[in-house]
Amino acid sequence: MAKIAFGRFDDSFSLGSFKAYLAEFISTLLFVFAGVGSAIAYNKLTANAALDPAGLVAIAICHGFALFVAVSVGANISGGHVNPAVTFGLALGGQITILTGILYWIAQLLGSIVACFLLKAVTGGLVGSFFRSDNGLPDLPI
Repeated sequence: MAKIAFGRFDDSFSLGSFKAYLAEFISTLLFVFAGVGSAIAYNKLTANAALDPAGLVAIAICHGFALFVAVSVGANISGGHVNPAVTFGLALGGQITILTGILYWIAQLLGSIVACFLLKAVTGGLVGSFFRSDNGLPDLPI
């Protein structure tokens, strides 16, 4: 049976912990920037044409390389979780404390938010048009 611990504040706010949070922030930022950026680039290059199998494979390969780089960046520092679901599983399994898991989540979510804003800045606003829906719902305000 896994032993779940909340954790201590002095452990979660040490220099090593801040390095781990920064590693999660950077690795998630890299993954989201490269992954979503590849999908945006595909849409731009094909003039918003329907996704064909070759395009799907190209985007999947970009996501795979982005995940490889993201995990490689954080593996020796924070464990390279990159995904909040992985962090949740490790917290439930007792591999990390609940407090550390929550702080990892914050770093990962902030990393993905910053990546979206960077994509918006780099692409000149294409991110907003990429997240449009055709089902009558309002557009996402990104």
